[in-house]
Amino acid sequence: MADEDENEDEGPVVELGEETPVEGQPLARVASRLTWPRERSRLLEKEGDAVVRTPSGPRTLSDVFEDVDVSYFETRKEFVDEVQSVVGNGPVETKQTR
Repeated sequence: MADEDENEDEGPVVELGEETPVEGQPLARVASRLTWPRERSRLLEKEGDAVVRTPSGPRTLSDVFEDVDVSYFETRKEFVDEVQSVVGNGPVETKQTR
């Protein structure tokens, strides 16, 4: 029985390759630091200078909010959906280092 438990903990070995830097932080991380509901103005005071990852490159939250018409976010999901409607949702650009 002890041998079976040891094998379960090992799991498959996966090669991750070279580290590729990605500028900014995930939108989910920014959203997780906040409490809901939240006014747009208060959100900008607290996180407006946060740089989030987008498919077209890093952007500050205050820059993204120039294209968001919502002034009050009831839920985290509403916030994330509104930001993603502006920046998109997909793979993010990586910084190529050589």
